[in-house]
Amino acid sequence: MERDSQLMLYGVLAARSQQTHTRVARPEVPGGTRRESGRWLPAVTAAAKRDPGDAVRRPGALTAELDDLGIPDR
Repeated sequence: MERDSQLMLYGVLAARSQQTHTRVARPEVPGGTRRESGRWLPAVTAAAKRDPGDAVRRPGALTAELDDLGIPDR
């Protein structure tokens, strides 16, 4: 059963990472934020190997920054 829950966490992480990447790819995102997101993905991937639950929570910080910048979700 633990394997199923871990696979589910990886699925959630993949979906959140994809949503975040889509938002960062918008032309109105400042270059600094775009560069930060380039460092963010490898960090989240490394965290997922150790603790998938923590990795799922990590996109929240970048998403909050995009919200503060007024970058739409879609």
